[in-house]
Amino acid sequence: MPAQLEVRALDHRYGDHQTVRDVSFTVEAGQLVCIVGPSGCGKSTLLRCMAGLLGPASGTVHLHGDLVRGVPEDLAVVFQDYSRSLFPWLSVTGNVEFPLRSARMGRDERRKRAQEALEWVGLGEVGRKYPRQLSGGMQQRVSIARALASRPALLLMDEPFASVDAQTRFELEDLLRRVRREQGSTVLLVTHDIDESVYLADRVLVLSPAPASIVADLPVDLPAERDQITTRESARFVALRGEIARLIHRESFARAPRVPL
Repeated sequence: MPAQLEVRALDHRYGDHQTVRDVSFTVEAGQLVCIVGPSGCGKSTLLRCMAGLLGPASGTVHLHGDLVRGVPEDLAVVFQDYSRSLFPWLSVTGNVEFPLRSARMGRDERRKRAQEALEWVGLGEVGRKYPRQLSGGMQQRVSIARALASRPALLLMDEPFASVDAQTRFELEDLLRRVRREQGSTVLLVTHDIDESVYLADRVLVLSPAPASIVADLPVDLPAERDQITTRESARFVALRGEIARLIHRESFARAPRVPL
């Protein structure tokens, strides 16, 4: 049985500038995998290639065995900039329903799916409000609900919590782990935050500076039940965080231009 997601020898270029180089990995159904690396290394470009939003220069992406040649119907993406991803003229329910309109689904079923997804993210009572009436954290919850409403085989997230305050970020991280556990979702999340990657993931893929390549694929052997205080204080969390930080620092230093003395 094929992996849920399979990336093989993926390269990407913008003209003569190579952004991704020879990236290969798999993600099994039900896993939560984080991709972390230095700023500007190509994390978001890699995610867009996996989503079918960008075509690779070479290599392949397969979703449950099918070659990705455009955006698959059973894939959803959540971006960092929630304020631009929501339609201000639609209600919260209308925003969550919007992707379902192309799924040949009746109005009643769309409403049911939207309400269910909003309840998953703790917003079951705000369906009639508009995005401008919500806090930033609540708007990002709406973005997550919209992605979950289509019940995707794979959820891709591009630094989804980077634009909210620290407390809201912790709440959204715990929300993602809960929804993933309850719904059996497969999630691949790009982040620049090492602590976040360790707290969330089953595995962490560490990327090199641009052009992005995988320098480590680390299993996160923390308990399945995690909380923001005791987990982050644990010796194993601190050790994993330090290992990833050293890898990123080592690769960044190795590729840094040398200044002549």
